[in-house]
Amino acid sequence: MSIIINLDVMMAKRKKGLTELAGEVDITLANLSILKNNKAKAVRLSTLNAICKALECQPGDILQYVEDEEEDSGNNSL
Repeated sequence: MSIIINLDVMMAKRKKGLTELAGEVDITLANLSILKNNKAKAVRLSTLNAICKALECQPGDILQYVEDEEEDSGNNSL
C-alpha cells in the first residue's frame, strides 16, 4: 500500500477518542476504525473534510505517501 492513513497519530495529538471523533464526523465506529487501522481502500473527500475540521488539521497531517519497496532480484539491467 502506498498511502498510509495516520489518523491514530492525529487523534492522539488532539486527545480525541474513536467514539468522540465518530460522533463529530457523523461516521460509524466501524468505518472510522477501518480508517484508523489503515484498512480502508478509499475515503470520501467529505469524510476527510469532516475529520480535518474535527481534528483541526490538514489532509497531509492524516495522509502520507510511502513508495512501495521493490524486491531486489540482483539484476540491475534495464
